[in-house]
Amino acid sequence: MTESACRMCGKALPRPDGRRGRASVYCSAACRQKAYRTRRTGGADAVHDLISDIERRVKSLAPERPEPFYAEVRALSSTVGRLRGIARVAADATRSAAPGATDSVTPDPVTDSAGPATAAAGRATHSVTPDDVTNPLRDGDEIDFAGLVEPHRRELQVHCYRMVGSYDDSEDLVQETLLKAWRNRDGFEGRSSLRTWLYTIATNACLDFLRRNERRPQRYVPSPVPPPNDVTAPPFLPWLQPFPDDPETAAETAETLELVFLAAVQHLPPRQRAVLIMRDVLGWPAADTAEALDLTVASVNSALQRARPALRERLPERRDAWARGTDPSKAERALIDRYTKAAVDGDMAAMTAMLREDVRITMPPNPLWFGGRDAIIGMLSQTFDPSSPVYIGRWRHLPTRANGQLALGGYVQRPGTRVYRAQVMDVLRIEDGLIAEITSFEPHLFPAFGLPLTLTD
Repeated sequence: MTESACRMCGKALPRPDGRRGRASVYCSAACRQKAYRTRRTGGADAVHDLISDIERRVKSLAPERPEPFYAEVRALSSTVGRLRGIARVAADATRSAAPGATDSVTPDPVTDSAGPATAAAGRATHSVTPDDVTNPLRDGDEIDFAGLVEPHRRELQVHCYRMVGSYDDSEDLVQETLLKAWRNRDGFEGRSSLRTWLYTIATNACLDFLRRNERRPQRYVPSPVPPPNDVTAPPFLPWLQPFPDDPETAAETAETLELVFLAAVQHLPPRQRAVLIMRDVLGWPAADTAEALDLTVASVNSALQRARPALRERLPERRDAWARGTDPSKAERALIDRYTKAAVDGDMAAMTAMLREDVRITMPPNPLWFGGRDAIIGMLSQTFDPSSPVYIGRWRHLPTRANGQLALGGYVQRPGTRVYRAQVMDVLRIEDGLIAEITSFEPHLFPAFGLPLTLTD
């Protein structure tokens, strides 16, 4: 049966001219070219394939087998999350393209120029490629664009997180990056990979953010309980937040996502920070780094020479001995089990046995800290004792991972209530089989770690 509508745009097909051969299924050469490009590069077809995959996997779920059912639902949630990300990028691009939506979502850049990404857009009329060569990023619609850039979202957010140290800000910055990429897509000439182009936009977005929001490491206030002489407070970074591990890449990123590395990087000036991350973490050549940051190669090398020793001064000497990676050892899992049981039971003796003598607890953005096992146990014993005036309730914990380290989501059931509510995210540093440091964060990021905000008995 002869088709009457174009497969790409739905418009009526031209009438047959009587010549022999296969009838056209596209109304124009442009639609034929777009169909070919979509098949080659993903885009809308890839999105529809993703939807079909979700539909197939939903129909195959078997709640009668709880463990496989749970595993399948978790895997499915990851795929749905990817689809949600594509939809969000496409929706933002649609709003950005609407009349009256040409203004940037952020104030004008504070850097001297609009950055290499914007400059590339300005050079689009002088592309090294002929005008009739298709550009999937430029010629596709919002869904095509989202399908192309969404696979890079996670690594771009990790990059932004290294630059600024905040999960919330990294989410905003990666969204800003994708919006800028959509608005400047005509500037993508294909002389570098799409990934490199997106990293360039993201890095300059971070630099603009850091210049608008000057952040300097501060000092913690004196601890309410004097610590031992050999225990000192780390620098106070009120903006520091945890970042959820990705099992597929955690082994590669664990060392450069550790909280101590993030804290050390925050001491570097923004340009030095960007150079060090791009050269030593991402492994970019000096020439590519210089082009991305609108610097000379000599300037990049000079910045790197200053950044490396400054970073080393901030990193602990025994860092290589710390426990890290994606698969905690049997001893570490046992330690976590003992920790959660001690919290439920309010067992201070068991808690004491798990802590190093020089352990410390920090609580960004709260400027409060405690150092030394005795001081920490003294503080905790009051909050776990039902007869104490500072008792807050019964505890439960769920394990997770953050920044390449073991972590626990802590929930509290307040007296007179039946629901356990998210209270704190504890990221643990384990050394020699004992807890050496606990960094406690506010609970609003629980959903980012796949943790619920409430639990019931």
